[in-house]
Amino acid sequence: MAVTGGDKDYPGNMTVFVFLACLVASSGGLIFGYDIGISGGVTSMDPFLMRFFPSVYAKEQEVVDTNQYCKFDSVLLTLFTSSLYLAALVASLFASVITRKLGRRATMLGGGLVFLVGAVLNGFAVNIAMLIIGRILLGIGVGFSNQAVPLYLSEMAPAKMRGMLNISFQLMITVGILAANLINYFTAKIAGGWGWRISLGLAAVPAVIMAGGSLFLPDTPNSLVARGKEEEARAMLRRIRGTHDIGLEYDDLVAASEASKAIGNPWKTLLERRYRPQLAMAILIPTLQQLTGINVVMFYAPVLFKTIGFGGTASLMSSVISGGVNMLATFVSIATVDRLGRRKLLLEGGCQMILAQIVLGTLIWIKFGTDGVATISRSYAIGVVFCICVFVSAFAWSWGPLGWLVPSEIFPLEIRSAAQSMVVVFNMAFTFIIAQIFLMMLCRLKFGLFYFFAACELLMTAFVYFFLPETKGIPIEDMDRIWATHWYWRRFVVDGNGGRRRNVQLTSSSNAV
Repeated sequence: MAVTGGDKDYPGNMTVFVFLACLVASSGGLIFGYDIGISGGVTSMDPFLMRFFPSVYAKEQEVVDTNQYCKFDSVLLTLFTSSLYLAALVASLFASVITRKLGRRATMLGGGLVFLVGAVLNGFAVNIAMLIIGRILLGIGVGFSNQAVPLYLSEMAPAKMRGMLNISFQLMITVGILAANLINYFTAKIAGGWGWRISLGLAAVPAVIMAGGSLFLPDTPNSLVARGKEEEARAMLRRIRGTHDIGLEYDDLVAASEASKAIGNPWKTLLERRYRPQLAMAILIPTLQQLTGINVVMFYAPVLFKTIGFGGTASLMSSVISGGVNMLATFVSIATVDRLGRRKLLLEGGCQMILAQIVLGTLIWIKFGTDGVATISRSYAIGVVFCICVFVSAFAWSWGPLGWLVPSEIFPLEIRSAAQSMVVVFNMAFTFIIAQIFLMMLCRLKFGLFYFFAACELLMTAFVYFFLPETKGIPIEDMDRIWATHWYWRRFVVDGNGGRRRNVQLTSSSNAV
């Protein structure tokens, strides 16, 4: 089977070795997903709130005629949740250097070990300081893994199956979220009120899986070439493609590496005009991904359900349901992304999310109005959960996986590590901002918060329609040609004579930069 990418045709097969390597590497998504799922769960457990956030617990116990929109509004509580994402933001900048100098595998190993230490601290926390320090260490681990894993998957995968294999990272995120929701549901029932320690401490399990698995992973041919290990890269390329006929692809990797070595400062290079399309995508795709409101739903789901009238155990079970939908819907993306392409999934998912947010906001408006005082029936509650599941499923087969896939496959090697760090920086920055202000926004905007996210989704769907070209099936080192034929981006990458702008002369066999 030939791996086809438009005007390039790399010989090779989808090998068992590549599949297993990508499966192990994608386990880096477990640590991110587990943390997203576990945070909202423990902050809805009364023993946890009584020990660390007594003012929130006291407000929660007030009678039902209290404004339900505002009872969880606490700066300290949101700091506990969002501190991880601020740490991940900073860590990803350092991870860029490690990824470039030592390889993707070393970055994943370091991230897993730091995350492990943070999990232990959180599990044994006796005060708020231990909790916050633990969260910061978890954030460093997340920053490292989110920087390295998507790159690793895109570089190992053959072009024809890059979408499917890269989305395994998002699938592992959803598995982590579902596992965390299930664990929260059962640990909340433990007599004695110490179940939250198990929930937080079990974050060590995905950390061990990631760190241990990375010890057995090979590094990618792209990374080996960039670090001057040409013979190892050639041998690895033969192994992962299952053929000795790797000359064309290897030449492209070498050409891209030569361009990369000619770059002194990849961050400065990323700001050059010829990389304007990649810079725009590195900023806008992760930013818009967070403005869907998905992380509000996923890591505040138990709090959100509790706010609109569900009991404590019922709110955790509702989170399990939405987490299960999230995981199952990701398989839709895996099955279709390399056949339908990235754009169709993003456009459909965007339209579905807009409708779901509008209906959800309207349901909450009808019942709670602006004063936030109401009780809801079982059937009404089921309708709310259904709307949330419709929203989550749309995200899970569109912006969830593709928000990581598309950026990881569009960057040329010379700016790849720096650009991927920028993706993580903006992803974590807006995750932090949304996490920090969500409870305050819910208190101030009330049901209008869901209309706000619907408006954001309308803008992002328009962005995809007009500005995001299709990347399906194009070899990662030949991706620059999609910008040269795009109605808007071609003005930045095509010179006055109709040729692509280059700072480095490459061999005729390569379109790498």
